[in-house]
Amino acid sequence: MLSSLPRRYRGGASASGQALTEMALILPLVIALIVGIIVLGMGIFFSQQVANAAREGARYASLHSATSQCPTVSNKPPDAGLLPVPNNYYACDAPANRWPEMTAAARNKIFAMQAAGVRLTACWSGYWTKDTSGNWAGYDQIYAIDPVTGQPSEFRECTVKVFGWNPGEDPGATPSTVHVINPRTGLDASSGLAIRVDCSKDFPLTTDSDDMASNYAASNADQANQVTVLACYSWSPPLAGFLLIPSTVTLQGVVSEAMEYQQ
Repeated sequence: MLSSLPRRYRGGASASGQALTEMALILPLVIALIVGIIVLGMGIFFSQQVANAAREGARYASLHSATSQCPTVSNKPPDAGLLPVPNNYYACDAPANRWPEMTAAARNKIFAMQAAGVRLTACWSGYWTKDTSGNWAGYDQIYAIDPVTGQPSEFRECTVKVFGWNPGEDPGATPSTVHVINPRTGLDASSGLAIRVDCSKDFPLTTDSDDMASNYAASNADQANQVTVLACYSWSPPLAGFLLIPSTVTLQGVVSEAMEYQQ
């Protein structure tokens, strides 16, 4: 039958079949590449959103220091003698309530993602002095050598409590447990291991042992205390399982700000 057709028709049928075969082979790869690029772009965008939430939370806590009308507070109160007359201190935005004002300010900047899924925690760092025995004596200090004890003051990093897993633990098989970490490094305060944070749960409440400073703007009116905010989001990418796309991706942002005096 084909031998009775003109040569140009026989060649055209062959070329058309070859093109369809090539398209069938290449098209899935092109679609997979496009989908991968889209998912990667979404992940980068959401990661930036989480980092921005941490930045906005830290900025809010920095501005709403101990001398503001509604301070975002640490678990350690400032010395009343450092506050302006009449030395009143109102724990307005409290850690026991998960800092609702700071959290709302951070979530208000979230765009194109579920703001309520962004979880935040915070802690305060600053300088401490030591007594004659070398024990920690007082917070909200400045860096100096004590003329009596001869001990230098030291900057102490705060910690936060998180649910998470140690390296090597399978999140699908092992329930997350509480860890105390340095939010700037993500390392467990006792073991030094890097902790994978479980962002699907609210952070455990911080305590007095986590904060190393109050929310006072300046340590003895010289060097500022710092607030560190950790923001976390558990993202479920579209088409999870396709092209090795994981079912859950943890997005984190950590930002530190110096406290600012308000009155």
